Amino acid sequence: MPVRTIERQRLRSVHVVPVTAFGAEGRLDLAVQAEHTRRLVRAGATVLMPAAGTGEFHSLTADEAVRVVEATRQAAGPDVLVFAAVGYQLDHAVAIGRGARDASADGIMFMPPGHPYLCDAGLREYYLEVLKQVGLPALIYKRGAFPSDALLLELAGHPLVVGVKYAENNLPEFRRTVLADKDRIEWLCGSAERFAPYFMLAGATGYTSGVANVAAEATLAMHAALAVGDFAEGMKRQSALLPFEELRARAGESYNISVVKHAVTACGIACGPARPPQRPLTDADRAEIEALLPGLAIPRKTPPAHLHRPAAEAVQASGSEASRR
Repeated sequence: MPVRTIERQRLRSVHVVPVTAFGAEGRLDLAVQAEHTRRLVRAGATVLMPAAGTGEFHSLTADEAVRVVEATRQAAGPDVLVFAAVGYQLDHAVAIGRGARDASADGIMFMPPGHPYLCDAGLREYYLEVLKQVGLPALIYKRGAFPSDALLLELAGHPLVVGVKYAENNLPEFRRTVLADKDRIEWLCGSAERFAPYFMLAGATGYTSGVANVAAEATLAMHAALAVGDFAEGMKRQSALLPFEELRARAGESYNISVVKHAVTACGIACGPARPPQRPLTDADRAEIEALLPGLAIPRKTPPAHLHRPAAEAVQASGSEASRR
């Protein structure tokens, strides 16, 4: 089996985590999933992580996750990177990884380990076995003490490990780890727009995003500014996104997925509510979300270099449509 490779420059962007679309009976709606994927690509998204955190990974079966990855791959086209989220027990992770490989995904992303008792020694075996059996380039998502920074640096030497999604918001430790890596892999902010400017100042080259589901152009503009060191412009862009992101972070981040899914539906893509045990929304919650949508569409004089004018105009139009709802 030939080893697939990923040009590092392609990882230096916003890694969009699309919501997963469900129909009236709570089953996957892959037609809506494809429609939403195409909208994200038109808006300029170049890296997609279907069926990951905001995509309700923890509420999907392995088969459902693979089907979402397959639908995303087909709708996104060959020029967009698609990473499949893997996790849970070894067989579950391998099943998703192999299914994603067969669906022509570009790579996998290891979700944070959810086991109650963890150690680096066990995680090392887990990561290496999945990499061996799946054979795709991989990102590793860190959200707690394990995997440790030391293990991440060790795994950075593996030929299939291309980056780390770092979501433990300890900037001094992150900076030390990035410097110790000596530029072997990409280090990405896994804590989205609220923390992305500070991570990028400390050495991150990109970040993951859930708000991109409804404001892809705005967050891509934020990344473009930060990537060239224009932090004044980047922070200006961030300020427009913060109210939405702070709502998602409310009550221990329990609003995270539900807020994004309702926002996507309010913008014209009926993706259904989040599955239990995600937070059910009240009428007041939904009204609050909808009131924030007009502020997510940020006018610009020119689109960023990686966007063609038609795509930029399409997103601006969608933002104007949302503001009228």
